[in-house]
Amino acid sequence: MRTYVITGGTDGLGKGLGLHFLRRGDRVIAVASGAAKGQAFLAEARRAGAADRAVFLQADLSTVAGMRQVVERVSAATEAVDGLVFGAQRFRTAREETADGLEFTFALAYLSRFVLGHGLLGHLERAEAPVVLNLAGPGGLPGRINWDDLQWRDGYSGMRASMQASRCNDLLGVAFPARHPDARTRYVLYNPGFVDTGLTDPLPQPKRAALKVLARLFAKPVGKAIGPMLALMDAPPRPALTAYLRGKPLEPAGEDFDPAAAARLDHLTTGLLDRIPAPR
Repeated sequence: MRTYVITGGTDGLGKGLGLHFLRRGDRVIAVASGAAKGQAFLAEARRAGAADRAVFLQADLSTVAGMRQVVERVSAATEAVDGLVFGAQRFRTAREETADGLEFTFALAYLSRFVLGHGLLGHLERAEAPVVLNLAGPGGLPGRINWDDLQWRDGYSGMRASMQASRCNDLLGVAFPARHPDARTRYVLYNPGFVDTGLTDPLPQPKRAALKVLARLFAKPVGKAIGPMLALMDAPPRPALTAYLRGKPLEPAGEDFDPAAAARLDHLTTGLLDRIPAPR
């Protein structure tokens, strides 16, 4: 029996992956902030006969305390982690600061993946074929990292913040094996493209309604979208880092995967975390 940890595991792609793993006999630790969706996930697990293999961890992954708590709770719950899936994200039309004074999208969609990935590496390394699947945006819409203002205190837009998080995750994928050169854990950056999930729910009307119509017409259903992801998790690629766009491999090279930029972001992120004290 394999063990999978999935952030954003009670909704969308994360939930789809989690239920698939449970139905085939694996164990799933779903991490999310909403109690109602967490209980709904557990109810579906019971109906699938997997109540004893489903765990819901309620946590606020937009706060560093919440991120560190998840590392601690997963570490206490299991010896090994076969797969770590990063799916937690939430679009914000207006700039929002977390309890740590960080821009919300930066904290949830990038920083939580940094903290959990490095924090759970020891548990991943105990698995037979460990893999991190980072659901981000390699090869997708263009975006840039606002190096002089990572928290977007000036010039914020939801799209700019989201695209910055995608570029940060590209560089996280580069920096991860550079920091852990002897690790067996494979790191996969995966852009699923347009999938029919609830990601558009925070948008104001009429944009939300229009995108929901487009999703029904053109987006891939979750059940189909997870197929290529499952293949990558069941048989992780040989290279330490790989990237995919809708199941097609991308060369992790060029500006978005620049090693110098990856090292710079890694250094800045480590310094940022060092300035946020652990709770007493």
